[in-house]
Amino acid sequence: IFALIMNNNQFNFENHEYSVKIEEYCSRGWEIFKQYPGGFIGYLVVTFLISFASSILPAPFGNNEDGVGSIVNFVLNPIFSAGFYIVALQIAKNRIKDFSDFFKGFNQFLQIFLVYLVGTIITIIGFFLLIIPGIYISVAYGFANLFVIEKKLSFWSALEASRKLITKQWFSFLGFFIVLLLINLAGLLLLGIGALVTIPLTYCIIVAAFEDIVGLNKG
Repeated sequence: IFALIMNNNQFNFENHEYSVKIEEYCSRGWEIFKQYPGGFIGYLVVTFLISFASSILPAPFGNNEDGVGSIVNFVLNPIFSAGFYIVALQIAKNRIKDFSDFFKGFNQFLQIFLVYLVGTIITIIGFFLLIIPGIYISVAYGFANLFVIEKKLSFWSALEASRKLITKQWFSFLGFFIVLLLINLAGLLLLGIGALVTIPLTYCIIVAAFEDIVGLNKG
């Protein structure tokens, strides 16, 4: 789908046209999730317990007196999120998956963390600039982690690849992410228990979109 320019590890978006198929991605994401529901839910519970334990560490490693500011969680949460993508990608490519695969984000720790850190800083700056730039960036960076995990791009190349790609259909992607938000809100309304399914399902749906629009590595 993409032409890979090997000398600078960038993708050529100039001639790539696509459409955002929200219903198709939700269906495909559900199929991915159904192949390993126990693993996805179990991993979510494990990461929640780790995050909770980290939050009660003495400040500044845990939360401060105001209940915010856990350095450990700030560092670990992007890597934990990457775990959902990694396993969903394994399933999408019909590869054998194992629960330990959820933790393979640590193999790309620096680039994944930098995507989160730099992306967050730029998004915050965007919100200070009359809010609209922040909304644009928060949507446009939606594929950045997947470009790091699946395509092995550096953090900045991944941020830019995601921004350039999503900008071509930005309003469609805005609708896509609103749908994902509503799915998770529905999960929370079910006494919060539904979120055990909807949170990992969201990652699977995003992988389904990436699979269709960008394509997955064969190797």
